[in-house]
Amino acid sequence: MTEIMDKRKFYIDGAWVDPARPKDLEVIDPSTEEPVAVISLGDQADTDRAVVAAKAAFPAWSAVPASERLAYVEKILEIYKRRAPDMAAAITSEMGAPQDMALGDQTGAGIYHIQNFITAFRDFEFIRPLGDHAPTTMVAWEPVGVVGLITPWNWPMNQVTLKVIPALLAGNTVVLKPSEIAPLSSIVWTEILDEAGLPKGVYNMVNGDGPGVGTQLSVHPDVEMISFTGSTRAGIAITKAAADTQKKVVLELGGKGANLVFADADDEAVRRGARHCFNNSGQSCNAPTRMLVERSVYDRAVETAATVAQETAVATAHQPGRHIGPVVSKQQWDKIQDLIQAGIDEGARLVAGGPGLPEGVNRGYFVRPTVFADVTNDMTIARQEIFGPVLSIIPFDSEDEAVEIANDTIYGLTNYVQSQDGARRNRLARRLRAGMVEMNGEPRGAGSAFGGVGASGRAREGGVWGIEEFMDSKFISGWDRDA
Repeated sequence: MTEIMDKRKFYIDGAWVDPARPKDLEVIDPSTEEPVAVISLGDQADTDRAVVAAKAAFPAWSAVPASERLAYVEKILEIYKRRAPDMAAAITSEMGAPQDMALGDQTGAGIYHIQNFITAFRDFEFIRPLGDHAPTTMVAWEPVGVVGLITPWNWPMNQVTLKVIPALLAGNTVVLKPSEIAPLSSIVWTEILDEAGLPKGVYNMVNGDGPGVGTQLSVHPDVEMISFTGSTRAGIAITKAAADTQKKVVLELGGKGANLVFADADDEAVRRGARHCFNNSGQSCNAPTRMLVERSVYDRAVETAATVAQETAVATAHQPGRHIGPVVSKQQWDKIQDLIQAGIDEGARLVAGGPGLPEGVNRGYFVRPTVFADVTNDMTIARQEIFGPVLSIIPFDSEDEAVEIANDTIYGLTNYVQSQDGARRNRLARRLRAGMVEMNGEPRGAGSAFGGVGASGRAREGGVWGIEEFMDSKFISGWDRDA
């Protein structure tokens, strides 16, 4: 029996403190279905304490020279790298990322983002001239104030670093509410920030659920901004809750990415797309879950994708290797099973995987890598974000038809194009309705922003855009440039 860790403290005003009125929740290891830790969910008193501390710390922190704030972040990065094994172990236990992926990809994402923010911030201009036509008009970028950060369980450090680091660099003070499903990595993260020696109240962390601490931050009159990553449903609720206090709300939500595979795509395009879909057990908002394939190569693509699914190993997260682990919870597993069954019931052709646990598995929230062919875009599996290792393949006959299918969704996060025709790629990059378009397997450059349009939210996280997102712009006329 695994020893259950006691993680029932919050971090408020520079110290670990007990919850005001503890309400305990077990953290479940999705590989074993057994509890690995117990946390407490915060209530209004805890939220208020954290916001009071952040508000009190804001005047001094926002006045700290930018170079000193940058030095704190550089210290955070140094400690984060040292604590990487602890971070990876937490992520493996809380949300089921396999050991190698938890260290290299999940924990590594935090290193990548912090480094990119450091690079962007070194050249950040807080006061910039509007232009040569208005030499005494300036644009000033200033911190928003107290910001509430609500982060998800699927890529915990990816999202925590994309929010906490730019918020602090911009001069804001922070209250973080991590996912109650996967809070252990944020506890390690908080230990890192505590060791970095930030002034009291600048960074605070309160565990809680969405209806509790999440809503309390969203409606709190002293919270000037909410940055949320999660489901579209929850993003809508947060926006409505925040409306009365007119705070800034930034949302990074779901996706239903289309991957357009043309007949002239490179030989690895289909394999690359299927592997991407199954990565992280399909629990990525930017996963290319709809593969649109030109009809002349459709049958071969279906066969290849099915082979990838069959070759994708599924195993406990508590071992090294190139395999996928479980999905995060029984609730998530049940939802994925229902959607796989909906695909079968609505007439999609199941060519790999399917409902139930993988062969030889009798516990854990494991899902069989699944591929459906002959999907039409009106089917449930093509409309809803499944958030599991499930790929839907749809044929098309022309470029225009491919664009029409790709854009026929409420979401607009990431779309993908596979073609050797550069002119076609350029056309499609502009026609596809999304915040990001990735082509021929080339990743976005360091410092690019992550975010979408429509039901995917309109956040822009990362790089200089991610810093500006945590600031307000002020326009000043009559500036004395000689003073």
